[in-house]
Amino acid sequence: MDDVLTETVPAEELKKFEKAYHEQLYKQDVTPKAQFEYAWCLVRSKYPADIKKGIFLLQELFRTHEEGQRDYLYYLAIGNARIKQYTEALKYVRSFLNIEPGNSQVIALETTIKAKMDKEGLMGMAVAGGVVLAIGAAVGLGISILNKKS
Repeated sequence: MDDVLTETVPAEELKKFEKAYHEQLYKQDVTPKAQFEYAWCLVRSKYPADIKKGIFLLQELFRTHEEGQRDYLYYLAIGNARIKQYTEALKYVRSFLNIEPGNSQVIALETTIKAKMDKEGLMGMAVAGGVVLAIGAAVGLGISILNKKS
């Protein structure tokens, strides 16, 4: 399931759906299908700005188009997880599971997101601990130098 959060869209595929979306946007007649396909590509981009744009388009679809609610929720969860907005991602996962409680794919996604949260939380604590140790060592060294001068 981790691959769903690291998979990136091929540039040609993104360009194809972007072109279709923008052609319809120019005509002021964007279909939900074109918007979804473009958003789906954007959330799989390697660029956070693209992912955020994809999230915005999916949120808009979620508000205005009832037919694809499950897909919108799923890719909203993926997009948010990819930009490390894990709490938001879990909100979408839970909304999906309210609609379809036994969906194994979404349950696996939830497990992956929680594992990433745990891993990055521990990493954050390790980094913070390292900073505290470095500051402590610097203070200790400073005190030691001051004591030698006295």
